[in-house]
Amino acid sequence: MISLAGRDIAHSWGKFALTGLGLGLLIGVTLTMAGVYRGMVDDAHALLNNSRADLWVVQKDTQGPYAESSSLKDDVVRSVRGMPGIAQAANVTYFTMQVRAANGTDTRAMVVGVETGQPGEPGYLVAGRQLTRSHYEAVADIRTGFALGERIHIRRHDYTVVGLTRRMVSSGGDPMVFVALKDAQEAQFLKDNDAIVNDRVRVGANPAFNRPGVLGLQDAVQALQTNSHNVNAILVQLEPGVDPEAAAVPLRRWKHLQVFTRADMEAILVDKLIATSARQIGMFLVILAMVSAAIVAFIIYTMTLGKIREIAVLKLIGTRNTTIASMILQQALGLGLIGFLVGKVAATVWAPVFPKFVLLLPQDAVTGLLVTMVICALASTLAIRVALTVDPAQAIG
Repeated sequence: MISLAGRDIAHSWGKFALTGLGLGLLIGVTLTMAGVYRGMVDDAHALLNNSRADLWVVQKDTQGPYAESSSLKDDVVRSVRGMPGIAQAANVTYFTMQVRAANGTDTRAMVVGVETGQPGEPGYLVAGRQLTRSHYEAVADIRTGFALGERIHIRRHDYTVVGLTRRMVSSGGDPMVFVALKDAQEAQFLKDNDAIVNDRVRVGANPAFNRPGVLGLQDAVQALQTNSHNVNAILVQLEPGVDPEAAAVPLRRWKHLQVFTRADMEAILVDKLIATSARQIGMFLVILAMVSAAIVAFIIYTMTLGKIREIAVLKLIGTRNTTIASMILQQALGLGLIGFLVGKVAATVWAPVFPKFVLLLPQDAVTGLLVTMVICALASTLAIRVALTVDPAQAIG
């Protein structure tokens, strides 16, 4: 019966090949959608790995710094460093913006303010060096497209790219640009010049800040408004053997801060931040599976209708129904196998072109193959039912 199914496929190979190509493209899109979800999860893990932190200390009653906004004073890190079990603690800022390159093009990136030699700094470079100056230097991920020595514009200042790194991305897949903490604080929290001038006028017009005989009050208020001492989070590295949850308890209790362990932060990023996107991708996968099943069912059905007389002849010479059903099932499975091979090749070819990271895992490919075979087997049942109801008399009618 393998020869019989093969001969029938060879007889209408053009229709069979085109159907396999169309089904393969659908399967390729399905594998790509699964890879997009895997890439989102891997981006979240890469973000946590790149921070090299065991604990994230953020503003109380928030889930920052990635899922929600968080703001702390930069001197809080001193009290955190004095807690038991803390090996290192460093301030860090995160904000996403359009970074302008020297040629005038804008690149969406997450700008990270870090302290040199502290957690949050890029763990490795593929070219150049780490930040050494406290101002106007940057280390960029290669996906930004920036080159060593290139001048980029962030807010009101220009920065020179002194180092390049790889796979340093935000939870949304945006490449990172690392600058000195003081520069990042100014870029994120400092107001523009016009706003500063307007605030000075408001302070000067406020009698509470312009009291006769109180020298320096107005200047002190203005300095407080123009100088930024805020950060988004404190990244903490623990001493060897220290339990993260045990180290987080005194920070929550005595410092009145929110503290997340690695497990907590993974739950926030994966289970909450990308949960909606995961459900949306899941719906697309279901729809694509239904469309694929409909295509296979239609093609196998039409191919079966086209050989009604041949099936009647087979019945007339005593061929069993199981043999005829097996022939149709083999055609459907062959169509599914061709479609899967085409889809796997297509997904592998176009995945690197996607703007976001697409992670194609072998276990997803195996699952996709099994699901494809099941869908094709189920889709062939309609054609099998039609074939089994054919009257042998039609062979001579």
